[in-house]
Amino acid sequence: MYDDPGVTFSGSGFDRAANLRGDAVALQRLLGVRQALCLPLWRGKPLISGDAAGWLPVDHDLFDGHPAEPVFLGLADGIPHFFRDISEWEPIEGPVANASVFLDPSEQAHPKLGPAFRFAELRAVMARLSPLDAELVATAKALSAWHDSHAFCASCGQPSAIVMGGWQRRCPVCGSAHFPRTDPVVIMLVTHGNSVLLGRSPGWPDGMYSLLAGFMEPGETLEAAVRREVFEETGVRVGPVRYLASQPWPFPSSLMIGCAGAAISTEIVIDPQEIEDAFWISREDMAQVAAGLHPTIRPPRRGAIAEFLLSGWLAGRMD
Repeated sequence: MYDDPGVTFSGSGFDRAANLRGDAVALQRLLGVRQALCLPLWRGKPLISGDAAGWLPVDHDLFDGHPAEPVFLGLADGIPHFFRDISEWEPIEGPVANASVFLDPSEQAHPKLGPAFRFAELRAVMARLSPLDAELVATAKALSAWHDSHAFCASCGQPSAIVMGGWQRRCPVCGSAHFPRTDPVVIMLVTHGNSVLLGRSPGWPDGMYSLLAGFMEPGETLEAAVRREVFEETGVRVGPVRYLASQPWPFPSSLMIGCAGAAISTEIVIDPQEIEDAFWISREDMAQVAAGLHPTIRPPRRGAIAEFLLSGWLAGRMD
């Protein structure tokens, strides 16, 4: 394992204060704390100000008329932090129509806020946020996406209610409790000698490549998932596998589990249903990519665990 606090969305050490989630009186008291802060989310986009999250007082009039209740994130330096969804708001300029784009570059300004504030996609700003802001915003975004997709009880189909400060939904009809989900994804630094295996998914921007990745299946170990995913996508066989690092990935609610795998075959036969392209690249050429000097391949996206793993490999820290 390579343990490093530099992985985006992790390592800030904020207090999630899970012991307070079931105490409605305590949560109401925290909402009344003068320094308490709340982050607005609009259709999955956090409010951003400069290179920081756009925290507002919990009683800011931007939240007026929005039915979603505050969700408790935890305590940072003793200050309560919440988030609220305001997706009912319709910006004058309107949202981007094509929701299938890899990254929505549009930003929305709210009339109740100054020009420094805007709603922006987290992928576009994540590498500029402080570790604390990044972890809190990622937590808020993942929880918000879960609430959006789990408004009804999975047991009986009736509308469920938010409880436990936003960390649980409970069905008032059958009493079933539902908890936020996290989907485990393996992402693989597969190497052979002095080369690493890269691939790209259909629809990615031109020149964008990354490490192979895929969702784990029920009853599967990390090692088995790494070997299965690499073979399914490229036909490459992987031998020894070891864990390196992990990253919460709130797009919408994954945990990226970084592993190193030693390839025992090198011939690539891609499955076009899985990926668009894959190839081996030498350490020297990958260094050119990372420096932004490669003629056809983009540098890894800043803030993603793929960049963290590849930069570590280039520096010899993952060997």
